[in-house]
Amino acid sequence: MIILVINCGSSSIKYQLLDMKCDDVYDLIAKGIVEKIGLPMGVFQYSPAKGDKIVTELEIPDHKIGMKLVLDALTDKEHGVLNSIEDIEAVGHRIVHGGEFFSCSALVDEDVLKKIEYCCDFAPLHNPAHLLGIRAVQQVLPEVPQVVTFDTAYHQTMPDYAYMYALPYSYYEKYRIRRYGAHGTSHQFVAQKGAKFCGVDLDNSKIITCHLGNGSSITAIVNGKVIDTSMGFTPLEGMIMGTRVGNIDANVIPYIMKKENLSPDEVTTLINKKSGFLGLSGVSSDARDLDERANAGDYKSKLVFKKLTFDIIKNIGQFVAEMNGVDLIVFTGGIGEHNNRLRRRVCENLTYLGLKFDYEANKAFGEDAIISLPDSKVKVALITTDEELVIARDTMHIVNSIEE
Repeated sequence: MIILVINCGSSSIKYQLLDMKCDDVYDLIAKGIVEKIGLPMGVFQYSPAKGDKIVTELEIPDHKIGMKLVLDALTDKEHGVLNSIEDIEAVGHRIVHGGEFFSCSALVDEDVLKKIEYCCDFAPLHNPAHLLGIRAVQQVLPEVPQVVTFDTAYHQTMPDYAYMYALPYSYYEKYRIRRYGAHGTSHQFVAQKGAKFCGVDLDNSKIITCHLGNGSSITAIVNGKVIDTSMGFTPLEGMIMGTRVGNIDANVIPYIMKKENLSPDEVTTLINKKSGFLGLSGVSSDARDLDERANAGDYKSKLVFKKLTFDIIKNIGQFVAEMNGVDLIVFTGGIGEHNNRLRRRVCENLTYLGLKFDYEANKAFGEDAIISLPDSKVKVALITTDEELVIARDTMHIVNSIEE
């Protein structure tokens, strides 16, 4: 089954075209990423399995334009891998927020779309982009089934005392205000893959997974089930991120609104799109740009990484306490897989756990590696995530089930 997987992030679209035979037998036909969407200059990468990577810099103002670049590349006469866009048999999408509506993947229909749209208030940077991607495919391939996989689904095992806020209970009953988490597809994948890679029994384990990128979250997993995660009602809660503020005293919000005469929509934009790395540095939401500036001595860029490191250490410590220990800590995501200095700084602050760090192994860049020493009481690993494979598997199973 030829499946196109679309993974729309707040400022990116990752995509893979796979020929799925079964869960573990598949061919990657092409992949790529649309990056820095909405920034002054975007980047489009396209890598056919049997060809050279093509990288183009151009203005990519929104996700709709990004989706068109993907579909055009796959059918390009010179570099494309499909004779026609109609060769695609199914499309799978990553959806950040499904609220309490979804505990597993689902076939797209109008009811599903309405529920995703309802959850746009919970994930204002993501769910609208996901809907754009789904609608764009519907226009081009109206007869092709589409499947959605939810980042919130994996976190549905959290106990009530972990997901509830201490607001009047009526707000939960009326509006479903609670903590949902995000990046569940990635956390689930790297927990399973990391446990196997490191020789840890997933069904008898305490694992902390750190998904670090433009959006970041950390999750505590006991015996394969989530007991807590850093993100909350929306992907805003938790640590500092690309453009999101992370944890903040709630009273700061009305204070700023009064001082700056901001509307609710304007303050929502402020804390979701103008804060985080961008707000603190004043120059960029992209960690790679800030890393270069930090290396050149820029104070605010250095502050961003100090804050990020601090937030990671604090969340890990909290989850170790909640689980009464930890067997494995996993780093993944764009920053987690590629910034060895950040991994080092975090791990150097975890020696109280009996963690012994392997500085040489930590030089790994975007490849699976155990970065703790053999006699470390806690195992630490860099594990590359593959949310697209999880989505492709679910898409294949759901589409096959409706065709039987």
